[in-house]
Amino acid sequence: MVESSTTPGMPARTNRPDDTSRARASVQNSIAPGAVDLLSLVPVMYTFMFRNIASDGFVFSDPQSPGDTSRDSKPGCVIAAPSFPADTPGIDEDYVFNWVRDGAITAMEVAKAAMPTRPGGSVQTLNDYVTFADLCHSNAQPPWTKGHACFTIAGDARPWTEQNDGPALQSITILAAYDQLDPGTQKRAADLVNSNVAFLLDVYQEPTTNLWEEHSGYSFFARSAQLRCFEEIKASTIPAIDKPAGLQPAIKWLRQALAGHWDGNKYVSMMADPGNGAKPSPQNPVVSGYDPNIDIVQSAVYGAIPVTDTKLLATAAQLRAQWEEGGIAFYPVNKADKEQFGIGPLFGRYPGDVYDGDTAHPVLGGHPWALSTCNVAELHYRLAAEIRSTRKVPFDDLSAPFFAQSGINAGTAPAVAAAALVATGDAMVRAVVYHSDNLELSEQFDGWSGYERSVHNLTWSYAAYLSAMRARAEAL
Repeated sequence: MVESSTTPGMPARTNRPDDTSRARASVQNSIAPGAVDLLSLVPVMYTFMFRNIASDGFVFSDPQSPGDTSRDSKPGCVIAAPSFPADTPGIDEDYVFNWVRDGAITAMEVAKAAMPTRPGGSVQTLNDYVTFADLCHSNAQPPWTKGHACFTIAGDARPWTEQNDGPALQSITILAAYDQLDPGTQKRAADLVNSNVAFLLDVYQEPTTNLWEEHSGYSFFARSAQLRCFEEIKASTIPAIDKPAGLQPAIKWLRQALAGHWDGNKYVSMMADPGNGAKPSPQNPVVSGYDPNIDIVQSAVYGAIPVTDTKLLATAAQLRAQWEEGGIAFYPVNKADKEQFGIGPLFGRYPGDVYDGDTAHPVLGGHPWALSTCNVAELHYRLAAEIRSTRKVPFDDLSAPFFAQSGINAGTAPAVAAAALVATGDAMVRAVVYHSDNLELSEQFDGWSGYERSVHNLTWSYAAYLSAMRARAEAL
């Protein structure tokens, strides 16, 4: 099977012969590389993201219980994607649920979008988000914890994992949205944040299920999100937000714990609990083939890791290298994109990934993700903004490989380095746009053909694009 781009002059992109059964079976329209200004696409991406947020006039039905209106969505529910097996042939995953993490990342983009306000100055979508988040929080009863990760569109707890990054990200978003809430919702929001923080102060030293819902242990991403949450709570000027005595000790402990993930070469994504009171270490990872993991970069985008941390940059350099030609998880599409258009690379999750939306047919090596690629681009944009502001390039032996990927060396002037980083980020985002289907973003792209695959219209993909563009605007 050959699937051809319908854009004039674009080459045909061919599926890997042994993997056609799970690739998109329709013709996919692409946007020519360099044909559009990336910032000009923000309204389109925002619209695509916004249609995955329920309101009182925009209701989702539960595909597992069609016709049962009691299971319809409540206003403020953010679905991960409008994709379920009966709607997406070849995919066996149902994403018509509300993940706490995805919802918080999405609502952050609503809070940053200068939405039209109601009389009194509030944004109804954010009022709805807080109300739904509070409903889910109240429904997370034992055996679930207040770190429960996933809920139905009606706000009921779904049997799933406990992920202690969720309450942290939710609290960060609510703090950002607080001034756009009506007075009644502000009271609900403060109570929810205070409850989240109290829960996190009880569990932040404990293992948790990681970002990708695959392993339990000590998560770099969860710790970075918790650290950012505690730091923002400490700095908050909202009178109704509590500042428990345990905040500062927790901040200090988390900083030390995050530093302990450095193995001398990279930040380790997950560390196992060795038991018997022993101290976890990077030499005791949960699973081989899990590093370098994209969640380290996401710890700078969504968590508290500074973009100038040269250990972070050393890890990011290895992430890129593993998916380019010669890397241990090489995606052929990255070579084709570079040679034909000078765009890319696209990024996946980690080298041993096997998930492609069809758990019955795992694919060793996985595929690139739109959100992963946008997150790495955002790292470049944020770093460019920091360099422009400080007029200093954080160049050392650790960060040298990262900067070399953008043609930057020890003698490069800060302004030139910043411009080079923006250009590198742009090349990555342009690959996302090119491989989109008329700008609609699925969860993944095929690592061989570049065609979209896995669940379609992933909300987090759009939120990651929007977040990257906010960072790009600051860098410029």
